[in-house]
Amino acid sequence: MPAMQLHWDLFCRVVDNYGDIGVCWRLARQLAREHGKAVRLWVDDLASLVPICPDCDANLPTQHVQGVEIRRWTENFTVDRVGAVVIEAFACELPSPYIAAMAATTPKPRWINLEYLTAEPWAESCHGLASPHPSLPLVKHFFFPGFSPATGGLLRETGLPLPAPHNEPDPLEISLFCYDTAPVASLLAALAATRQPSVCHVPPGKPLTAVTTVLGGAGPWQLGAARIAPIAFLPLDDYDALLRRCAINFVRGEDSFIRAQWAGRPFVWQIYPQDDAAHHVKLEAFLDRYCAAMDGELATTMRGLFTAWNSGHDIAALWPTFVARHQEIARHNAQWARHLAGQTDLTTALVNFAAAKV
Repeated sequence: MPAMQLHWDLFCRVVDNYGDIGVCWRLARQLAREHGKAVRLWVDDLASLVPICPDCDANLPTQHVQGVEIRRWTENFTVDRVGAVVIEAFACELPSPYIAAMAATTPKPRWINLEYLTAEPWAESCHGLASPHPSLPLVKHFFFPGFSPATGGLLRETGLPLPAPHNEPDPLEISLFCYDTAPVASLLAALAATRQPSVCHVPPGKPLTAVTTVLGGAGPWQLGAARIAPIAFLPLDDYDALLRRCAINFVRGEDSFIRAQWAGRPFVWQIYPQDDAAHHVKLEAFLDRYCAAMDGELATTMRGLFTAWNSGHDIAALWPTFVARHQEIARHNAQWARHLAGQTDLTTALVNFAAAKV
């Protein structure tokens, strides 16, 4: 039976403009390229896929791009077949006609809910748990990405280069990808007060809106020795290259957060905000793991900077230490990336998990 699991259906509702679809697109590509799966990616907002995958046409209901069949997910959902494996990304809730078709299929498909990434310890005990449907002969399993072998691991393509020492350009390059709640004004003030020349790359959308709200005009802007430069939105592979090139990366959500860790450069993460402030608990759980091998002073700086960036507080007092020690942070991050790369990547773990479930 496991050898017959060729057809996979992956469902994605776009919530965080590029985080959800970024994860799902990377997963779909890797399933097709490295594992030979026939993947259909169902997306409710194709317009969010186009900037990270310019080969996609948001006007087409069905298309094939980079080995993946992309389908527009509409409210009037029609079932032609169900996959041998069905991935419900981030609890997006499958269409009811599709669930009914799954229940009528023999053998039953492997139904997996791909959860959001968290470093919280409880994810290890919940990874792989089964949830029988209350009225249909179906079982859904929960699959948790994570930072330990007891979880599903992280998305990482075969052959992805691990961090290596490199000569940093002058000026210092910084990428800024954030939500509009980030304290961008304090970052710009800190850059303006720093003597070392720098250039900060700002993509369109919420990052550029936050910058223009502070500075006005259309840019680029010169603040002391810092140049703030708008850039075009980059496809995923080009964005990955930018993260590897920059000395410091501000990232947000899940997809760019993971890619910043593979890049091995110093980064500052803005977690997706939640109304009940649960994101602060998730942030602290990650920092507990990430900062464990740092010396006390550096760990205090990193915790303070991440917390301030996620709370909308001024980062000016923390920025000088962060910049002064950024090469030391880069060495730590390279070691951190090598540690994470020692675990099975998420896509391989997902394929193995689906094949093992009976």
